[in-house]
Amino acid sequence: MRRQYPVSDTFAAAHYAAHTLETWLWTRPETLDVHNVEEDPVYQSVDVDLLWVTEKACYKVEIKADRLGHQTGNFFFETISNKEKGTPGCFLYTEADLLFYYFTETRQLIILPLPVSRAWFLPRQDQFPERETTTPIGQDHYTTVGRLVPIEMVFREVKGVWKVIIPKK
Repeated sequence: MRRQYPVSDTFAAAHYAAHTLETWLWTRPETLDVHNVEEDPVYQSVDVDLLWVTEKACYKVEIKADRLGHQTGNFFFETISNKEKGTPGCFLYTEADLLFYYFTETRQLIILPLPVSRAWFLPRQDQFPERETTTPIGQDHYTTVGRLVPIEMVFREVKGVWKVIIPKK
């Protein structure tokens, strides 16, 4: 079954996640600065949402807001962003260092080191079920394609993945 998500819901979830995670990053002792670059065309073109400046580095962060994954036990790694236009998925092309995968209902944040996670995923992607979602836009729509990847498998097999429960404010 293909799920359908209104674009307004998708944007609202993304906006909520970005605000929540920005606020949380400011509570971290290693944080020196946080920049939201969601509206910056340069960073939009490489699918980066935040710049997180710490004592060690400046990390480019992509945020994935997920409303259902906590129920399924899977990540949805996007492999095709817009099937109709043939654009690659965020998981494959983002230039982010870290993927902040945020389950909005449970406030669980899983931080994936993106280059390591992508290198692990690519040779295995065919073993994971492929799913499509559609997003209506006016009289039209676009289709997003991704793979359902078990969260526990990623924790077992990918080094550097960590989980945090974001406290309510």
